[in-house]
Amino acid sequence: MRQVLLFPVISLVLVAAALSWQIVSSTDTVRLIQDSDQSIQQTNLVGRLIVDQESGLRGFEVTGERSFLGPYDQASNLLPAAFDKLEALKLNRSEHQLIAQLRSDHEVWIESYARPVIAMTQASGQEAGLHDLDLNQLGKQHMDKVRADLQAVVMADEAHRAYRVDRWRVQVRDMVIGLGLFAIVTGIFIGLFTRNRLHVVSDAYETWVDTLRVKNEELYLSGQQLRTTLASIGDGVITCDADGRIRMMNQVASDMTGWKIDDALGRPLDTVFHILNGETRQLIEDPVHKVKRLDAIVGLGPDKAGNTILVRQDGTEINISDSGAPIRDQDGTITGIVLVFRDVTVALRTQEALIANEKLAVAGRLAASIAHEIHNPLDSVSNMLYLMSSGSTEEENRQFLEMARQEIDRVTQISRSMLSLYRESTAPIPINIREILSGTLVLLDHRVQDLQSTVHLTAPEDLTIHGFPAELRQVFTNLVINAVEAAGASGHVEVTAKHVLPADSSATERHADGVLVEILDNGPGISDAASAKLFQPFFSTKGEQGTGLGLWVSRGIVSKHGGIINLESRKDTRGAVARVFLSTQPVISPGGAD
Repeated sequence: MRQVLLFPVISLVLVAAALSWQIVSSTDTVRLIQDSDQSIQQTNLVGRLIVDQESGLRGFEVTGERSFLGPYDQASNLLPAAFDKLEALKLNRSEHQLIAQLRSDHEVWIESYARPVIAMTQASGQEAGLHDLDLNQLGKQHMDKVRADLQAVVMADEAHRAYRVDRWRVQVRDMVIGLGLFAIVTGIFIGLFTRNRLHVVSDAYETWVDTLRVKNEELYLSGQQLRTTLASIGDGVITCDADGRIRMMNQVASDMTGWKIDDALGRPLDTVFHILNGETRQLIEDPVHKVKRLDAIVGLGPDKAGNTILVRQDGTEINISDSGAPIRDQDGTITGIVLVFRDVTVALRTQEALIANEKLAVAGRLAASIAHEIHNPLDSVSNMLYLMSSGSTEEENRQFLEMARQEIDRVTQISRSMLSLYRESTAPIPINIREILSGTLVLLDHRVQDLQSTVHLTAPEDLTIHGFPAELRQVFTNLVINAVEAAGASGHVEVTAKHVLPADSSATERHADGVLVEILDNGPGISDAASAKLFQPFFSTKGEQGTGLGLWVSRGIVSKHGGIINLESRKDTRGAVARVFLSTQPVISPGGAD
């Protein structure tokens, strides 16, 4: 094939070279013809200007009116430049001599006739010059010579032009004949040569077709395997080109979006894959734009898993977890993107149910303690009222009333602590850590007494952070109960809170200004096997007594507040320590706990 193509190319190059040479030669000839035409036009212009001089002079000579000399004066001003241009157009010596003769004879006519007539007419009045027959006869003779000179120049130009036209025609004829002969000879040779080469190409083509047929069969089988694999994936998969138009989607993606595969192909991605932020209800950045902008594998929705809403074709909504990745060619250029997403609606509802169940479990564990805590003060108040009604003195009554007020205050404090446990605020508010820890210990006092344990709180009065008090109270309730139960009978739990600065903070505190709460017990500590599973849902070391959700929910709440929670055995003494770091000014993650 290279040989078949190379010979015509060489032939065309030779033809192009011959044509270029002929075109250049013809162009030069045409340019000479144009020069002759321009010279003839310039000669005619000079002739018209001389005629204007003569006409203006005759008018002035007949009338004696100065205004009739206008054409004469105008022509006199233009003629020097016209003569110069005409002389510049001449190429050989003989033509220059003709122009020089014309210019000289014209100057003689001006000096010997035109100027004397003007002077005589101005001096003697109208028609003075007409009576000088000798002068007029002289002027006619000089003008006849000028006309003869003009005619000679024109005839020379026309002769040159005719010669150049004949030469151009000969060049064109020779070029046409030469190209015709070259085309015939070259065509015959190319035909014979191409016929021979095509036999070779035909044999090679048949071999290539056989190879291509085998490759196509392998490619078809590979494509079928890929389609089968794609259809078998449990997640929705959509691929798009670089412009964001859908090229392929599996049946799972079709079921989740509500779009038929044939209807979705070729449509813009945002038409079929319409996603919203689950909290703000705002449109999420187009996946194609986000992947191309970040040039990496990315999650498409908010940071919180499942907080992306997919609006299906019929308007219904599902929660999804999604990601996008670029598709690259061999050069690394992004040629499209692939989206992988799954329906997490049921998982989210299950998670919400588990969190609600844990809250109910915490409330159940506290119910008996709170009933006991409220019952004892109320019994004391009843006894004091009975004593007051049994004839006590006024001084005794005042003492009984003060004691009753103290018991009522205790009941009020317990009831407020219970209400605040599940009274959720709509926005983060300032929280006094000592107050929330104190309220938690009040609620757990009965449980602590039942286990004959002691709990000691050490915390300054001015520890304040921003967050949701009910959720944090739930965290501390879970941790204190775990510590008390781990310490067992006659055990001791130490609850401390302190302010930490960035310079004092370790990796646990994320190098931030905040509050560190530590809950230490003197129990048996945490085994290595349990340490790896502490924060997994449904893992519990309490058997049937625990739900296995307390620490999991607590970690989600702390993470929501931008904090860190960990639980480990104490290295210096027996027991375990739970640490909770909370930033003073956290960036609160929206939504519930993970």
